[in-house]
Amino acid sequence: MDLALKDRVYVLTGASRGLGNATARALVAEGAKVVISGRDERTVLDAAAALGPDAVGVALDNADPSGPERLIAAARAHFGRFDGVLISVGGPAPGFASDNTDDQWRASFESVFLGAVRLARTSAEALTEGGVIGFVLSSSVHEPVTGLTISNGLRPGLAGFAKSLAAELGPRGIRVVGLLPSRIDTDRVRELDALSGDAEAAREAHESRIPLRRYGTPEEFGRVAAFFLSPAASYLTGVMLPIDGGARHGF
Repeated sequence: MDLALKDRVYVLTGASRGLGNATARALVAEGAKVVISGRDERTVLDAAAALGPDAVGVALDNADPSGPERLIAAARAHFGRFDGVLISVGGPAPGFASDNTDDQWRASFESVFLGAVRLARTSAEALTEGGVIGFVLSSSVHEPVTGLTISNGLRPGLAGFAKSLAAELGPRGIRVVGLLPSRIDTDRVRELDALSGDAEAAREAHESRIPLRRYGTPEEFGRVAAFFLSPAASYLTGVMLPIDGGARHGF
C-alpha cells in the first residue's frame, strides 16, 4: 500500500528513542523526511544520524515555550515544508496520589500537558489543508494505570484537548489523531515492570491479560503511527486508537 509519504515532512518530539523513534524510522522508510527532538543533544543527534540524510535532530525540552517555533522552522529550513507533527512526551514520574509531590505535578504539567498543547496550537497555525497533528497518549486515557497517577491525571485531558482540536481544525482540512499505546516493549515499559521488584513476573502477568499474549514491538507501533500521519488516512480525524494487543475490552 502506498502511503503517499514521499517527501512529506514531519516533526516528531521525544523521538530520540522509543515509540517516537520507531515512528520516525517507519516514516523515513516510506520516503518522508523528519525533524526529531529530544532533551539530550548528543542522543538526538546520534538518533538523527542513524536515520540518515532525511532526518535532522534538534535538542529541546517540550516545556520550552520557544520549542514549537524552533521545530517548525527547522523543518522548513532543512526540507522546505511542514506537513505534520507527532507529539510524544516522556512519561511523568511514577507514583501514587499519596506520594507524588506538587513539584512533580507542576513539572509534568509543563512538559506533558502544556508543552503538548503549545506545540499543537503552533502547528495548527502553520499547517495547511492536508496537515495532521498526532498525539502519542496512553491506555490511561480510558483506564488508570496503577502507579502512574500523574499520567492518569494528564493524559485524559490531552485526549479531550485533541478531540476539541479535531472539531475546530476539520473545516480547514487538518486532521488530529491520537494513539493510545499500552504494553509496548520499550525501555520505559521495562522500567515500569522493574518497579514491581520482579520484572519478569510482572511482564508475564501483563501478557496473560493481553488477548494476543505478548507485548507489542516499537516497530508495530511505528507502522500504525506512520499510516495515521499519512495521506492514506485522510478521512480519519478525532480518533483515539488503542494499540494494545486487544487489552482494552470496551469500544
